[in-house]
Amino acid sequence: MQICGFNKTTLLDYPEHIAATIFTGGCNFRCPFCQNGGLVLHPEDYVSTTPEEILAFLQKRKGILSGVCITGGEPTLQSDLAPFIESIKKLGYLIKLDTNGYQPDVIQYLYEKGLIDYIAMDIKNSLTHYVQTTGLPSLDTKKIQLSVEYIMQSGIDYEFRTTVVKELHAMEDFIEIKNWIAGCKRYYLQSYVDSEHVICRQFHAYSKEELLTFTDVLKEQIPNTFLRGVE
Repeated sequence: MQICGFNKTTLLDYPEHIAATIFTGGCNFRCPFCQNGGLVLHPEDYVSTTPEEILAFLQKRKGILSGVCITGGEPTLQSDLAPFIESIKKLGYLIKLDTNGYQPDVIQYLYEKGLIDYIAMDIKNSLTHYVQTTGLPSLDTKKIQLSVEYIMQSGIDYEFRTTVVKELHAMEDFIEIKNWIAGCKRYYLQSYVDSEHVICRQFHAYSKEELLTFTDVLKEQIPNTFLRGVE
């Protein structure tokens, strides 16, 4: 496991749970608006935390923490992710996995082995504009579609979420998305936030009022559409 960060306590990352968050290094996407640019581009620059250190901490925090969120980077790229999660599950923790959905086989394997309890999958954009939003020259969107279909049909607790960027998302994209993931359990729009950690600092956020116009349209097919982190 390439573990590049460890947040020992969070009330935000795992809905309805006091949790710890583990950050893995590396990603198969290069989303230019990514807030964790260092983890994606230069994971070797981060001080590594060993799985053993994390397990020792979680052992001590049993009864105080109830969940562990595994995020990145892209966790599904880690070849030893499954045995690591299994070790955490043996301590009695619930597991939330954050993923971009480009490894549908890994998602399916983890869930069928009983290793994840909640999935938060990024919907980067409408399928029409998915490639340019991920910062890659090409992309097999069928993998994204397979992950969405599996998550929605599997019975696992989940959410989909989109970081909304003024230069990359428009109303037509959300009309396409509402038809694509119609009836999903939860869908969150998150406003883009500029920072020094973003891979490419040339983007802007929509206003709250503009974001609400997107949610109004989305709610036609996805009643549980919400804004997150927008005041």
